[in-house]
Amino acid sequence: MDLGLKDRVYVVTGATRGLGNATARELVADGAKVVVTGREEKSVAEAAADLGPNAVGVAVDNADPEAAARLIATARERFHRFDGVLVSVGGPPPGFVADTTDEQWRSAFDSVFLGAVRLARAAAAELGEGGVIGFVLSGSVYEPLPGLTISNGLRPGLAGFAKSLADELGPRGIRVLGILPGRIDTDRVRELDSLSADPEATRQAAQSRIPLRRYGTPAEFGRAAAFLLSPAASYVTGVMVPVDGGVRHGF
Repeated sequence: MDLGLKDRVYVVTGATRGLGNATARELVADGAKVVVTGREEKSVAEAAADLGPNAVGVAVDNADPEAAARLIATARERFHRFDGVLVSVGGPPPGFVADTTDEQWRSAFDSVFLGAVRLARAAAAELGEGGVIGFVLSGSVYEPLPGLTISNGLRPGLAGFAKSLADELGPRGIRVLGILPGRIDTDRVRELDSLSADPEATRQAAQSRIPLRRYGTPAEFGRAAAFLLSPAASYVTGVMVPVDGGVRHGF
C-alpha cells in the first residue's frame, strides 16, 4: 500500500534516538522529508546525516518558546512545505510522589507539556487540509505507571489537549492524534527496567503481561506512527492509538 508520504515534510522532535528516531527513519524510507530535533548539536547532526539528504537536523530545547517557529521555518526553507509534526519528548525523571521536587515538575511541565502545546499551536496555524499533529504519549493516559509520577501527571493532560485540538481543527481537515507506546525496547525502557533489583526478572514479568509476550521494537513503533501520520490514515483523528502488543485491548 502506498502511504502517500512521498515529498511530504514533517517535523519530528526528540528524533536523535528512540521512538522519534524510529519514526523519522520510517517516514524517510517511505519518501517523506523530515526536520529532526534534539537538544545536543552533535547528536542531532549525526542523526540527520544517518537519515540522509531528505533530513535536516535542528538542535532545540522543547522548552524554548522560540523552538516551534524555528522548526516550522526550517521545514519551509529547506523543503518548501510543511505537512505535519510528531511531538516526541523524552520522559521526565522517574520517581514517586514524595521524591519529586517542584523544580522537577516545572522543568518537565515546560518541556513535556507546554513545549508540546506550543509546537501544536504553531503547527495548527501553519497547516492546511491534510495536515496532521501527532503526540507520542504513553499508557499512563489510561492508568498510572508505577514510579513515573511526573509522567503520569502530564501525559493524560496532553491527551486531553490533543482531543480538544482535534475537535477544533477537524473542520479544517487537520488531524490530531496520540500514539501510546507500550514496552518498546528503547534505552528509556531498559533504563526503567534497570531501576529494579533484578532487571531481567522485571522484563520477564512485563513480557508475561503482554499478549504478544515480548517487547516491541522501535521499528515496529515507527511503522505504526508513520502510517498514522500519512495520508493513508486520513480518517483517523481525535484518538489515542496504543502500540503495545495488545496490553490495552480492553480500551
